[in-house]
Amino acid sequence: MPTAMIETLVALGAGVSVCALLLAIFPQAVTGRSRFDTRIAEVAGSRGRDDARSPDADDARRRQRAVEKALKELGERQRRAARKKRSLSFAARMAQSRLNWSTSYYYAVSLMVFGGALAACMLADLSLLPTLAIAASAAAMLPHAYVNFERKRVLKAFTTEFPTAIDVIVRGIRSGLPLNDCIEMVGQEASEPLRSEFARMVDDQQIGIPVSDAVQRMSDRMPTIEAAFFATVITMQTRTGGNLSEALSNLSHVMREQTKMHGKIKSMSSEAKTSGAIIGAMPVLVAGMMFLTSPDYIRLLFTTTTGLLVLTVSGVWMLVGIFVMKKMINFDF
Repeated sequence: MPTAMIETLVALGAGVSVCALLLAIFPQAVTGRSRFDTRIAEVAGSRGRDDARSPDADDARRRQRAVEKALKELGERQRRAARKKRSLSFAARMAQSRLNWSTSYYYAVSLMVFGGALAACMLADLSLLPTLAIAASAAAMLPHAYVNFERKRVLKAFTTEFPTAIDVIVRGIRSGLPLNDCIEMVGQEASEPLRSEFARMVDDQQIGIPVSDAVQRMSDRMPTIEAAFFATVITMQTRTGGNLSEALSNLSHVMREQTKMHGKIKSMSSEAKTSGAIIGAMPVLVAGMMFLTSPDYIRLLFTTTTGLLVLTVSGVWMLVGIFVMKKMINFDF
């Protein structure tokens, strides 16, 4: 086969790989309604159904229209703020992960990972270029992945315990306590990370920050849909008035139903996730076994130009396949 044709095929394959990878990473560009819009409709519908049963139906409908308008305005404002904050700063990522690493400590960890990967590649008798590439990739990706893992763990714990905190606030309001005392009670008795976040809300109020702004600051520190919706409900109540305990009760109900649905989807997609994990791990396991049994045979992938090209294209397509399988079993609800 002529060299020009080989180069053309390689270029086409690389272009298709990049396009497929971008489509797998950013599927929201072709999707429709977001989860935030869905939850706004659910809570607004819940309030509408409850208000329709009340004696004063006309006043309830007027209040519902005001609530829906406030929700739309606040939702648009929060979506605009979310688009501006897609790239988190280093300090924000560390604060959300609860690691409290300094910049110098993070770079020191990256340097240690680079040295460990470099030593492992040298023990495997790889050539210089693949050794540097693997070590640099490990230093750039592994600390970042660990911080993201800890951040997701903290946000998941916050989301899991958040409906319980809202129920505590609802019971306190119905028993006659003011909202500030209910928030302080959660900040004293809840588990982490809820306790520290609600304690910071109390501190913000003690220095003169309004409760709506304090709740919004908590939503900025904990960028979850649940926290954003809680901030929306509190801000909406300060604007339009109404039954705060009822609104928070509806919000807690929606969150708990969403958690139940998430558990059902997780159990139904567990088989597909296991299959995807096995398929994704097989090339690595097979390559490791061949490296142990026939090192000279597998070393050609790392020491020759053709082997590096094959390894790069195969790795890109494996990533595309993994992203596609992840999106197929990761439902947006």
